[in-house]
Amino acid sequence: MTGKVGLVIGATGLVGKELVTTLLDSREFEKVIVWVRTSTGIQHSKLRESFPDFEQLDQEPLPSDVDCIFCCLGTTIKKAKTKEAFRKVDYTYPLMLAENAKQHQVRQFLIISAMGADEKSHVFYCKTKGQLETALKQLQLNSLTIFRPSLLLGNRQEFRLGEGLAALVSKSCPFVFKGPLKKYKPVQGKMVAEAMYICALQDKKGINEVASYEIEQIAKYSDKL
Repeated sequence: MTGKVGLVIGATGLVGKELVTTLLDSREFEKVIVWVRTSTGIQHSKLRESFPDFEQLDQEPLPSDVDCIFCCLGTTIKKAKTKEAFRKVDYTYPLMLAENAKQHQVRQFLIISAMGADEKSHVFYCKTKGQLETALKQLQLNSLTIFRPSLLLGNRQEFRLGEGLAALVSKSCPFVFKGPLKKYKPVQGKMVAEAMYICALQDKKGINEVASYEIEQIAKYSDKL
């Protein structure tokens, strides 16, 4: 039986790096393609690196054997400098990639959104994420899985104060994120990657939405594979 072929975009970010490692270690995936601006630095027989034109992701030639596209793109307004630059990374690029996936009839499209994504939100970040989710759903992809994590924890190249404080609270006062507050519990980037992997194996049709507290539950299954 031929293994799956996955394409990861955003492979040098917190979740993307973990996902690439997970896919390369998997017996279910025979090839992992990454679309990046700079090399991951990873040497592996299953890895194929490509450097596409991000301004034309909807027209970039997509390998015909790709089964799953994992979109891990994301930035912050602080890092992007302007709202326009932020929107390009968190809305325009993912949507162009999804349109490419639609055109090539890719079986699955899995993407990281965010808790609180809402196109009617007054918060620019949440509004942008919500608008992207709506646009993706309108494409009527064969399989669309949207992950909405709370604050992401893990080793980043840059320091993010909010995530640092959340990690401190989560570690020193874990009881805070119980009951009604469990959905706000910060989640490790590695767990998001593992949940994306598990969902890719499940190959569910239609639109699937994964809340932050569900990510950890799904990720636990990866230990049994």
